[in-house]
Amino acid sequence: MSASRTVRRIAATALAAGSVVAVAAMPAAADSGHGHGRHQSYSNVVLGDIQYDSPGRDDWSNRSLNREWVEVTNTGRRAVDLDGWTLSDRDGNLYRFDDLRLAGRATVRVHTGRGHDTRRDVYQDRRNYIWSNNADKATLRDDHGRTVDTHTWGYRR
Repeated sequence: MSASRTVRRIAATALAAGSVVAVAAMPAAADSGHGHGRHQSYSNVVLGDIQYDSPGRDDWSNRSLNREWVEVTNTGRRAVDLDGWTLSDRDGNLYRFDDLRLAGRATVRVHTGRGHDTRRDVYQDRRNYIWSNNADKATLRDDHGRTVDTHTWGYRR
């Protein structure tokens, strides 16, 4: 075996080992607090904090369901029309924003349960929990279906 081939194999092995260590370390970082997973964004609109584990007992009451939420934040100065944008989980549950203009430097909280929409809080009108406590992925897409931001947490078995 040539020296350059040996060096390439050693380098490939080191890179693979580094990837395994990074993936193994990711769930601990992603689970530290609610909503502190990986972000990818090209927009001023990003996913903020995520409360994926409703505090207290999961009793499927509307109060408990609404304690599960995702924040969408406009970090820019100009308002953004979110009409037609979507928020989804790994299982394909989809919430479509309707007639919502998010002011500059403002946040809207998307609750799982039922309620009356305001500029600060909107409701998916679900009767079941959406976000998995073990592992999930929140994806925010614009009105053209382009991924704007993603946020993952936990681990997938």
